[in-house]
Amino acid sequence: MRIADLRATTVTVPLEASLRHSNGAHWGRFVRTIIEIESDNGLVGIGEMGGGGQSAEAAVVSLRDYLVGHDPARTEVLRFMLANPTASLYNNRTQLLAAVEFACLDLQGQHLGVPVHVLLGGKIRERIPFASYLFFRYPDASGKGEVRTAEQLVAHARALKDKHGFTIHKLKGGVFPPDYELECYRALAEAFPKDRLRYDPNGALSVEEGIRFAKAIESVNNDYLEDPAFGLNGLRRIREKTSIPIATNTVVVNFEQLATTVRDPAVDVVLLDTTFWGGIRACIRAAAVCETFQIGVAVHSSGELGIQLASMLHLGAVVPNLTFAADAHYHHLLDDVIEGGRMTYHNGAITAPDTPGLGVRLDEAKVRKYADLYQELGGYPYDRDPGRPGWFPLLPNSDFADPTVTQLPLTSPGRHEPR
Repeated sequence: MRIADLRATTVTVPLEASLRHSNGAHWGRFVRTIIEIESDNGLVGIGEMGGGGQSAEAAVVSLRDYLVGHDPARTEVLRFMLANPTASLYNNRTQLLAAVEFACLDLQGQHLGVPVHVLLGGKIRERIPFASYLFFRYPDASGKGEVRTAEQLVAHARALKDKHGFTIHKLKGGVFPPDYELECYRALAEAFPKDRLRYDPNGALSVEEGIRFAKAIESVNNDYLEDPAFGLNGLRRIREKTSIPIATNTVVVNFEQLATTVRDPAVDVVLLDTTFWGGIRACIRAAAVCETFQIGVAVHSSGELGIQLASMLHLGAVVPNLTFAADAHYHHLLDDVIEGGRMTYHNGAITAPDTPGLGVRLDEAKVRKYADLYQELGGYPYDRDPGRPGWFPLLPNSDFADPTVTQLPLTSPGRHEPR
């Protein structure tokens, strides 16, 4: 089996509402690039990466000369072919490598008639647990769906728990002043005393604010405190002052950074992202390093559709030291581009696919629908907040949003961004 061709399609899939974070917002939808790799025996493997548009599609197509004629079973050589560490100083292709790896593993599994987790050593768990991923949200076009107050946050978490069975709740912070988000976090703890909590302000706090916040929540049933400040040294200083495990998905995203925190510990938990790390196999190698040095492992979410979610499920199925529930933005989506629609949570978990390859196939009608929607709406600036014109993120943040201001509903997802 050899690679015969590849193609890329940018889609945008609507969310229930615009999700706010310390760096800006997801403006009512996710923009993703889907890649399809066709083999000479007629099979098609699929992959997915963040972002999109002509530049992303052109970057995928530029790999044709590298990939046509390549055996998709030779996945190890791909990281040197596409993302050689020295060459990547000039052409960072880590996310491209990940998307290509997903598709090549998908091709291998289809060709052999086995799911990807078999290729990765075999699953050790059937179901991968997930945390509810709670965001402060703008209201939608109808004026519904806002999450701004503690009462709205608790109600949203309760609705997700009732619908999907989550028993672990993660609050994405860094939007409002720390004391206000502290009140919201405590409200979650009071509302769900038997559930575990996580707080992630995306590195927006200063080290001193991070220490103060950590001390204020030490009595809560915490899983971990994720990226309270930015940088390994900042996290190391906070870690020294709290009993809460410190986690990161921002400053340990490659093996050099992992080696640094092994030698001089700064975090207790590393969130592995199948896209950021360059594929499922890289995450498995990183998890093995973490197992050796007794560093915790979780699975990070970077705004996935069903293809990347499948990669996360196969990863979660085979990693022995996955002791924390995974993150997922997935339940915020209104739809998906895979056959059968969105995957389903049962008691807060999703079952790893057992059909050949990644276990998901594209719904061509949905791909066309959301490719057309992307052509209509275009992209959006991830590092801007649609409700705060002229604002830009600071690090550490000293310009938090005013929680007392009720934002007007957005007219429609993305219709308000510059073309």
